[in-house]
Amino acid sequence: MSDSNRMSLVVFNGTVDKLYPVAIMASGAVMNDMRVDIFLTFWGLMAFKKGEPYKINQVSKDYEALGPEMMRVMQEKNVPSWYDTLLQAKELGDVHIYACAMTADLFNMDIDDLEPVIEDIIGVGEFIDMAQKAGTTMFI
Repeated sequence: MSDSNRMSLVVFNGTVDKLYPVAIMASGAVMNDMRVDIFLTFWGLMAFKKGEPYKINQVSKDYEALGPEMMRVMQEKNVPSWYDTLLQAKELGDVHIYACAMTADLFNMDIDDLEPVIEDIIGVGEFIDMAQKAGTTMFI
């Protein structure tokens, strides 16, 4: 049985235009007293290697031409980074961030190679169990 106060996010992409929605969705869920479970896999996980979150400024190939303008406007309007937004959501609410065990193994990473915001490295089966309990699950 799912719980409408839980949201699961599978994060596959590591570009700014995908990471911002992850942070914004997590923030919105926190403001609605929801638990959020975030599962980072492939390029989504690579964005959380130590030191990487503040270096990322690439957008998806589909919007490559718009990327510099997007980043300029966001800087002009003092929009916090996607990572700062996610950190704030985690500080304010029930947000849990996990690394995909298969991806970590594929890229020879362990928990010490990742930003401290990541709680654990878990298998997809464990995350699917979490996602089954969520009222909302999204793939970004």
